[in-house]
Amino acid sequence: MNKITILAAVALLLFSSCSQKQKFDASGTFETEETIISAEATGRIKEFKVQEGDTLAAGAYVGYIDTTQLYFNKLNLEAQVQAGLSRRPDISAQIAALKVQLETAKREQNRIANLVKADAATQKQLDDQTSQVQQIQKQIDAQLSTLDINTQSINKETVPLKALTQQINDQLAKCYLINPVQGTVLAKYARVNEEATPGKPLYKIADVSSLYLRAYLTNDQFTKLKLGQKVTVLVDNGPDKYKEYPGTVTWISDKAEFTPKTIQTKDERANLVWATKITVKNDGYLKIGMYADVKF
Repeated sequence: MNKITILAAVALLLFSSCSQKQKFDASGTFETEETIISAEATGRIKEFKVQEGDTLAAGAYVGYIDTTQLYFNKLNLEAQVQAGLSRRPDISAQIAALKVQLETAKREQNRIANLVKADAATQKQLDDQTSQVQQIQKQIDAQLSTLDINTQSINKETVPLKALTQQINDQLAKCYLINPVQGTVLAKYARVNEEATPGKPLYKIADVSSLYLRAYLTNDQFTKLKLGQKVTVLVDNGPDKYKEYPGTVTWISDKAEFTPKTIQTKDERANLVWATKITVKNDGYLKIGMYADVKF
């Protein structure tokens, strides 16, 4: 009886071990979309309020790069623009005298026209005065045309300067470090007083409110799983204990690949597998790189 009991116990252990191996359909590690934020301007970093582990909102101010030289360049360009615009002619002042002459000539024209009606002046006198009014009007029109051409020419001269000013405004805006995406700072690559250049990494950030588990499916599993399907994700929670999380299949690769060496599948002998992503809402305990198992 003792031998039979021992054999039964061994068989039970083997069965339990075998069942444990078959308990999960797939395994994988948690990942997320990581974004490396880089500098867009050249200069010394004057302020940088970023620490690893910080949670940053999209649009949050985190520091700035020295703007002194850019600011002086902007002032210089603005002064050149103002100097150029100051050369524009004062149209009203330059045609004021001709307008006075025109008004005087028109009053004289009206006076002569009344005299003609009373037979106190000749038609020739009225025609001469009308001709004078027309001549003064033509002088005014010619003067306005010349002044308008001069004004447009000066305005065009300032267009490149204004464009350069806008360019510097854009460079100044890029000196202010604004976090573009919400997430948690995973790594910090720069410090205050270091030199920044366009493209230099400053920090890495990722939204860890939800993570996705990258697991791999065998051929049999691939045909049974679909997008949007609900699954159970299990994470170690002590010896022989697991914490369960609801997950949703959000991506399944349409191309097979050879099984990665670090990944276990239900059938470890499978040569070709399909990658899948299972999104899991993070309660704060899940970490990037953490292993987990999946039950379909």
